[in-house]
Amino acid sequence: MRDQAVSFRFTRYDLTRVNFTPARGGHPVRRTLTLISCCLLAVLSSNGFSRTALAEEQPLAALIAADDARVAAMKAADKPQLEKLLSDDLHYAHSNALVDTKSSLIAALVSGKTKYVGFDYENRDFKLAATNIALMTGRTRIKVETANGPVQTALSFLAVWRLENGSWKFLAWQSCRVPEPAAPAKPVSLLPSNWNPKAEADKVMAGLVNVSASEVKGAHDADFVIIGNTVFIVAISNDVQPGENPEWTECYAVMSIVDVPTGKLLQTTPFARSGQRFDNETLLEGACFVPRIIPLNDSTLRCYFASEAPGKRQSTVYYRDFDVSSKEFAPVIQKAVLKTAQGTFEMQPKPFYDDAVLHGLKKPEKDYGIYPFSIKQFPDGCYVLVNNYPIGQNALARLNDDQTTFEVLGQIVQPNEMKLTEAAVNRMPDGSWLAVLRQEGGTKNYAFSTSRNGQNWSTAAYRDAIPNGTSSKPTLDRFGDAYYLGWQCADEINRVSRSTFNIDVSRDGVNWERKYRFETEKSFQYPTFKEYNGTIYLTCTQGDFSPSRKERIMFGVLEPAPK
Repeated sequence: MRDQAVSFRFTRYDLTRVNFTPARGGHPVRRTLTLISCCLLAVLSSNGFSRTALAEEQPLAALIAADDARVAAMKAADKPQLEKLLSDDLHYAHSNALVDTKSSLIAALVSGKTKYVGFDYENRDFKLAATNIALMTGRTRIKVETANGPVQTALSFLAVWRLENGSWKFLAWQSCRVPEPAAPAKPVSLLPSNWNPKAEADKVMAGLVNVSASEVKGAHDADFVIIGNTVFIVAISNDVQPGENPEWTECYAVMSIVDVPTGKLLQTTPFARSGQRFDNETLLEGACFVPRIIPLNDSTLRCYFASEAPGKRQSTVYYRDFDVSSKEFAPVIQKAVLKTAQGTFEMQPKPFYDDAVLHGLKKPEKDYGIYPFSIKQFPDGCYVLVNNYPIGQNALARLNDDQTTFEVLGQIVQPNEMKLTEAAVNRMPDGSWLAVLRQEGGTKNYAFSTSRNGQNWSTAAYRDAIPNGTSSKPTLDRFGDAYYLGWQCADEINRVSRSTFNIDVSRDGVNWERKYRFETEKSFQYPTFKEYNGTIYLTCTQGDFSPSRKERIMFGVLEPAPK
């Protein structure tokens, strides 16, 4: 069953305040909703429902499983499963006001008169109304083949599940069609008519400088902060071989300090290594991986990193603070905190995984790979895309005000058939969220997921905006009034992996046009883009000879500030 993460709210109903007046000859949808209300009221009354009678344990997993099985059975016209899952009292009101009973619905499906070929939730919420009654609301997109031809539409729905003899049964359904939005006017181009994406990208690459230390053999996945005329860049490095791997204990987290006007490398400081001793703790043996950096203020930077040893222990996310004036790191490290609906934990893979399972994740657990991957600052706070790479798990989180706790807001878990490993997120003009997700296996192309509130996410799906992407980190930034979508193209220059990278721009996040086309045998991969005083800067990974081309970190200017 492919649907977005499901939310479950513990809701108490005060039946003494229900006002009910049946409609006489009213609209069929209103009559059906009235009938559902009557059924629900009768069931609650017959069970002696009161505000204190709600179960303490919310049966979220059982309800999700039951509804997933129901949709699968409807699509497959599986009569035994439908007989098992549908209540004998089923009242199924379609969006065209036709009403089916259990027997008539099963007959229509089994005969092929009605065939569901698509049933994809945009969101699906459950509310427990009594110990044996759950309300299900949300929106879905359906594709149905009928005797009158195919139907494809978006629906808003209300449904009721009832616990019968220990099993959840589908009791009632009412849906209405959601009007399709009007086609937008053709957007005005953001680029001059004579713009050449490749030529402009070539100019950018000509200005890049190497910011890795001379002893570094492998480097990857950089992040940075600029203060004044100085850029502070953190990255994974090792002094043994090109590339990086969470099983390589030689991988360490390092900061490069660079003078922005000249591009001169001023200092490199490794700040987390396998087995390193600090005043308050000694790191366990293992790689120090995927560092990220944020400014706490103009004088202090916070650097996060993961300490991990796959198959040996739970990886842990730490942070270490850096003093800008003295250019020294604090002598101590601290553990980052992960907050989920289940509680507060050390930031490790297990509690992150357990939370996702409750929201429909069906992938094997791993003991490593959790990272604060993409960090964005908005007027209402700092938001972070937290991922677990080996599982293929992503979630939007909020970083609390003291920058220690990552509170998970919404898991992006669907579809389970895709392994979506890394993501970039941003807010759209209407306040909704858009995520672009890297895919391993399958087509390797990127998928997109959306959310109105950051909590409930749509089933990830392909979009025409990226026709031929391949497995690598995406970017999604907003500079001025334009969004910048960065994605690794599957095209290769002389069979070099990750040798082409596109940056497309858009005002609305829907209509995109090509602004940069990077093509180089040195590769152009894992870029990070940030704006400072009107100039857009970047870091990326490049190399000369290794298959991975993960040999050094480069820094430069994507776009100078407007004059």
